[in-house]
Amino acid sequence: MPFDFLKRKKDEPAAAEPAPAPAAAPHGRGIVFDAVTEEWRLNGRMDVDGRLSDVLNKRESVPIDAVHWAPVDGSGPMTEAPGLRAIDPYDLILVLAGETSLPPMTDEERTAHRIHKVRYDLALEAPPYRVVGTVYLFAGTDPSRLLDRSGDMFIPVVDARAFIGETLIEGGAVSVILLNRFYLRGVEQIDSRTSERSEPLPG
Repeated sequence: MPFDFLKRKKDEPAAAEPAPAPAAAPHGRGIVFDAVTEEWRLNGRMDVDGRLSDVLNKRESVPIDAVHWAPVDGSGPMTEAPGLRAIDPYDLILVLAGETSLPPMTDEERTAHRIHKVRYDLALEAPPYRVVGTVYLFAGTDPSRLLDRSGDMFIPVVDARAFIGETLIEGGAVSVILLNRFYLRGVEQIDSRTSERSEPLPG
């Protein structure tokens, strides 16, 4: 598999018929994923156990199978990609997930979460994508600090929507989007009702 296999070739022909979406992985035998790179949309199954966020934050190559892919711009249908047997988390910009992808918390941790974390409605720029949703940060943490490097490579954005340009990525309104901080280039607080930039209060 060439090093730049996730880079779309301009002369690559589109398949005539779309391939079926991958079947859900049997319980305890993998994690179904749906992700985007700079040029590709991929879905399939990661042959690992545990929660998706924990797997990705290990920053290690992940074995995958039952993979389908398509140009992220919608110029071609989803087709089988049998040659893809592993994925590097560094190549993934967004991973569309569900609540089960969040790290588990005990009752005590949930209580601490409510007490010590603050809700921020944000627009996050990870070109060519824009993610709008809610991020929970510890009290006193400015959202711009998300641009700093940290131990967690991926951050969860809840009640999230993902856009490429002005177009909502199909299936982009999900419980959680895991966003790769290495691609994050802008953070802006917004009004959750309008998704527009929040105006500072007088004084």
